Amino acid sequence: MDSVRVPHAPYNNKHVRAVQTSSALQKPRFVIVGFQTNRQNKKDQNPSYFDRAKLRDVKLFLNSQCYPYAYLNLYITNNQLADLYDMYSLFQSEYHSKEEEPLFTRSGFSNYAPLAIINCSWQNELLKTGTEDVRLEFESYEIFPAGTTAYCLILHDPIVDYSPLSGTVVQRVQ
Repeated sequence: MDSVRVPHAPYNNKHVRAVQTSSALQKPRFVIVGFQTNRQNKKDQNPSYFDRAKLRDVKLFLNSQCYPYAYLNLYITNNQLADLYDMYSLFQSEYHSKEEEPLFTRSGFSNYAPLAIINCSWQNELLKTGTEDVRLEFESYEIFPAGTTAYCLILHDPIVDYSPLSGTVVQRVQ
């Protein structure tokens, strides 16, 4: 699992960020993106809540492969976030491999954690060789407010198991 803090978003409504380059030993499975505005070092702001950021679209690129394939066409300010909530609900069941009710209701998700959770676990076999360039694009309806920070968490599937005591590396069966 990697956590990447993307610096303050630029003063525009579209941003492209190269997040990382990962080796063939790790395969990105899910990418979680959230935004916070003016929450750093503020005692009166709850740092565990995320802001809506008037998000329109989020795209993840692994080399040349795009996730999700379709344009999200979000309008979070008017509570048009069905796609985001669906992505969140599916993540919870797919990541834990069991069917459960989502932790947040739709209104709780909208108010406290409007996160974009991108499932990239079904990857083209070409992505499994060599390094992977991970790039994130996000767009909002309005210019990102000053003090907005984008956070990105990448959950990986390890391709190999390493035992530091014995020094052995064993490839996992996929």
